Amino acid sequence: MRCDQVAPHLGDAASGRSLLDGDERHHVEHCLRCQAELVQYRKLLRALRTLRTEVIEPAPGLLAEVLAAVESAAEHGAVVGILRGRKVVYVGGLAAAATAAAAGGALVIVNRSRRRIRIAS
Repeated sequence: MRCDQVAPHLGDAASGRSLLDGDERHHVEHCLRCQAELVQYRKLLRALRTLRTEVIEPAPGLLAEVLAAVESAAEHGAVVGILRGRKVVYVGGLAAAATAAAAGGALVIVNRSRRRIRIAS
């Protein structure tokens, strides 16, 4: 039995999810490298268990700062989205102006509130 055959099973053995078979157990008993890896897994699991019970209190004002940052990012995203959406309108307006200029100087005016179109010559 070699270390690379035993190594994938050491994590499960350290956590108790599975047991090493006889050959694997015999290898670990005589291999310092695998013993050290098994110890490291156990230390890691112990540290993770202590983190489950540890409660960390946020610094005063941290929640307000996080919420302000989220709000600012949302507003920035909304403004960028609006401006991107209006690019199509700007390009359409330029195309209409160019067409009107080519058609003899007619100007098309659109009133957004009443949705009427006036043509001024």
